[in-house]
Amino acid sequence: MTDNVLTYMTFFPLAGMIVVLLLPRDRNNLIRWASALFTAPPLLLAVWLYVNFDLTNPGLQFVEKYPWIPAYNIEYFVGVDGISISMVLLTALLCFLCIFASWGIDKAVKGYFALFLLLDTGMMGVFVALDFFLFYIFWEVMLLPMYFLIGIWGGPRREYAAIKFFLYTLFGSVLMLLAILALYFTSEPYTFDMTKLIAQSSKYSTATLPFWPFDQLGWGFQHVVWMALFIGFAIKIPAFPFHTWLPDAHVEAPTAISVILAGILLKMGAYGILRINFPMLPAATADLAYVFLAALGTWNIIYGALCAMAQRDFKKLVAYSSVSHMGYVMLGMATFTPQGINGAVLQMFNHGTITGMLFLLVGVIYDRAHHRDIEGFGGLAAIMPVYTGVTALAFFASMGLPGLSGFISEVLVLLGAWQKYPVLTIFGAGGVVLTAGYFLWTIQRVYLGPTNEKYKALPEINGRELFTLIPLGIIVIILGVYPNAVLDLLRSSLDQLNQMVIPHLS
Repeated sequence: MTDNVLTYMTFFPLAGMIVVLLLPRDRNNLIRWASALFTAPPLLLAVWLYVNFDLTNPGLQFVEKYPWIPAYNIEYFVGVDGISISMVLLTALLCFLCIFASWGIDKAVKGYFALFLLLDTGMMGVFVALDFFLFYIFWEVMLLPMYFLIGIWGGPRREYAAIKFFLYTLFGSVLMLLAILALYFTSEPYTFDMTKLIAQSSKYSTATLPFWPFDQLGWGFQHVVWMALFIGFAIKIPAFPFHTWLPDAHVEAPTAISVILAGILLKMGAYGILRINFPMLPAATADLAYVFLAALGTWNIIYGALCAMAQRDFKKLVAYSSVSHMGYVMLGMATFTPQGINGAVLQMFNHGTITGMLFLLVGVIYDRAHHRDIEGFGGLAAIMPVYTGVTALAFFASMGLPGLSGFISEVLVLLGAWQKYPVLTIFGAGGVVLTAGYFLWTIQRVYLGPTNEKYKALPEINGRELFTLIPLGIIVIILGVYPNAVLDLLRSSLDQLNQMVIPHLS
């Protein structure tokens, strides 16, 4: 079984989807528990991967490679390294917890959970695929169920949000496909194998594009391909100005789907840049990183925080906070320093757990009050003290309070950024103040002050809801004290990745 652990992790939810579709339509509880049952083994296997991962090996581990379409050199090729294993862990954990967060879904229950399990397979496949053809299939498989999960089970403007999400992502996918084909036809022999494309990366400096007039300006093949890939991934991050789909999708999506959007889908953009742009196109990465990663990431930090401060909708505030916090990931990646790039990937993991908590907490209060207007609450701390305490933990972690996980990753990013971009670092650090501003203001308006008589009988957070939140809270605290639990996984692979780009820096 251990020889095919990644295959089992990836396709177990797909098998669960088939089982769920065969269950009677009116057996809602059976469908829910069956879905939970099929997301549990990937989580257990992810823990096994974590325990058995060789921290000293920067290369690929748990590799599976089989011929698939030999005529075109397409293979079933999966594996993990330090870059991907943290995302595999995060995906397995959040998908398992989100099944229980979806317990309140009562419309077309079978369809919802079947699509959720298909989405789980698509997301896991993206993080383990090492063949470009396979990677692209998983990337597109993920798109379809997310469209329906928002469009059918979302809020009043769900169709608009789903179509906007679909069109943005599809536009990025088309650019990504063109870039993949360009790399495929430039390789010798033609291959979709990412490891072979990385080994041939020096060829892309001399490759040309037909009818391309800007070679003399330094924008040749590799820069065009880099930009096509970057836009596809930046839409997922989401980086300004490709971010506008995110608040709409979050506001209209069911709670569990908002958790998946923020906790996993946003990370796929940053992961794609690290997995593909950095090692395959290192010279273009070195040339373009300042503008499209460092400067744009800093803009994301400030812009997202200011937008969050202006929101009246609780869920929209958290959505814009994600735009801001993913800016730290972009800034850290662009530093090409051990602190910066390790902090960036740690921030990806930490943001997934913290923002997952935040969206789950918004869902708790929405299920009771049936609205998310920040100004419409007040004094909830006296009515729901346990809920308020868990919320405070998530808020303080997102603010970067020392002793919690958000602090470590943001400080590492800023330490790395200061060595390369001191001016941008000053602005990026200012985002911490803005983050504290909008979260503390939210605490004041929602949880403190006089009690809103309309909500004085709101029930306290229940056991099922705590079950989805406590594991994430424990991780937030542990990584705040002992970040090496994740940093040790990342270090050797990210150091090797840095060394691919550093020789190209001027």
